[in-house]
Amino acid sequence: MFCYQCEQTAKGKACEVVGVCGKQPDVASLQDLLIHALKGLSIYANEARRLGIVDKEVNVFTVKALFSTLTNVNFDGDDFVALINKAIELREKMKETVKKAGAKVDFATDAVSFMPEPSKEKMVSQGEKYNIKATSSSNEDIASLQNILMYGIKGVAAYADHAQILGQENDKVYAFIHEALSVLTDDTLPLEKWIDLVLKCGEINLRTMELLDAGNTGAYGHPVPTKVPLGHKKGKAILVSGHDLKDLEELLKQTENKGIYIYTHGEMLPAHAYPQLKRYAHLYGHYGTAWQNQHKEFANFPGAILMTTNCIQKPNDDYKDSIFTSGIVGWPGVIHIKNRDFSPVIEKALTMPGFTEDTNGKTVNVGFARNTVMSVADKVIDAVKNKAIRHFFLVAGCDGAKPGRNYYTEFVEKAPKDTIILTLACGKFRFFDKDLGDIGGIPRLLDIGQCNDAYSAIQIAVALSKAFNIDVNELPLSMILSWYEQKAVAILLTLLYLGIKDIRLGPSLPAFVSPNVLDVLVKNFNIMPIKTVDDDLKAILG
Repeated sequence: MFCYQCEQTAKGKACEVVGVCGKQPDVASLQDLLIHALKGLSIYANEARRLGIVDKEVNVFTVKALFSTLTNVNFDGDDFVALINKAIELREKMKETVKKAGAKVDFATDAVSFMPEPSKEKMVSQGEKYNIKATSSSNEDIASLQNILMYGIKGVAAYADHAQILGQENDKVYAFIHEALSVLTDDTLPLEKWIDLVLKCGEINLRTMELLDAGNTGAYGHPVPTKVPLGHKKGKAILVSGHDLKDLEELLKQTENKGIYIYTHGEMLPAHAYPQLKRYAHLYGHYGTAWQNQHKEFANFPGAILMTTNCIQKPNDDYKDSIFTSGIVGWPGVIHIKNRDFSPVIEKALTMPGFTEDTNGKTVNVGFARNTVMSVADKVIDAVKNKAIRHFFLVAGCDGAKPGRNYYTEFVEKAPKDTIILTLACGKFRFFDKDLGDIGGIPRLLDIGQCNDAYSAIQIAVALSKAFNIDVNELPLSMILSWYEQKAVAILLTLLYLGIKDIRLGPSLPAFVSPNVLDVLVKNFNIMPIKTVDDDLKAILG
């Protein structure tokens, strides 16, 4: 086993015995074998696309399979056996299509020819030679860029899958993913080409987030400012965690008039701001945080739990019998929902005690995506010109369990009262319930949404730069970002593609970034690790 795709990797270097996330070596090996199979499939998808042949099944399968290998998405080895076999079936189909068209079918890599072993145990052994360390260049810097590209397209695949579910697709996204997987079998490309591909990944991720934004707002309307209770209502309960708004919508439909309240968790919090979702009266409130206490929270939840995408470590036995998964999420021993028929979840919730009394807790504000913020742009601009607002901080990104993430809570607490905090993604659960007050009626803490709503944050920054007639990097805006998994890598690449500078990144830098590649990022973009809150605030504000 060799895995260092997430921020919490063992000793800051790599997980080589078992994943810090709970991923077992056999699952890691099967994931590596799946990636190898996807590379072969992508080579033929590339060849077919050059002939004008595009296969929708191959496109959709590629992003779903790639998404399944993200941190904390799927720990079920049997699922990967099925995915590997499907990848080979599609590879052979595409190979035959290309062959009949008279195009090239022979390539140097065995990704186009290997056949999976007949049993899971033998597949595990087969996959051991295909981990990212073994398949990367012997040149440390090229290997670093290859790995950045691999993890970047994994993030793109996650957003592309969500967008496709909502009917939003663009073949340029699929084409780039296939191109990237294909070139990752080529060890002859120069370093400059890898740099170009990494920045291209950022460009494609921007387009992918735009597609997902169109899917979300097209289906559910543009988010509006909404107060979300953190308490609960007396009655049966289902908790939904993850990102997939389509799953939440279907669950809301299926639980109408059944006496069940639906609560959100983690990255589902922004769902309360979408007009077409908030109209369901039994979508009540938000329960718990994203990472710090999630296992305790889930064990104490008196209802059923539905996981729609990653955002949880491997489930504990304390609540395993009440948890269900949907989409590409999978864990051994956990019931998986197919075709969005949530009957098992509903039946389980009805057998559980639910909440025995109403509890009125705090409320938190959501719904400050680009439409909301830009609707008061004149007010914001005047506040900046009148020096009522001195600076904006985008404190955003992933959460995690490793020590050091309290930095982001402290940063928000210490940010001067004449500054505005923009936030998005699950990292905000370190401070999302803080009462920071307002500046002239503008809340100091503005929740933009999920991690993919980095698209909204970018649009806000671009609009403000146009209003002030200055470059985005000249705005009184600083980005204080936390990262954990591969979607965060894709977003960071988007920011670099856009030329955004002076990003502060933490709580630690990626293990897969070599010293020389880091030096390039520092010289070209002035990207830097977080220090102490006091030091960083002083450096930014003077």
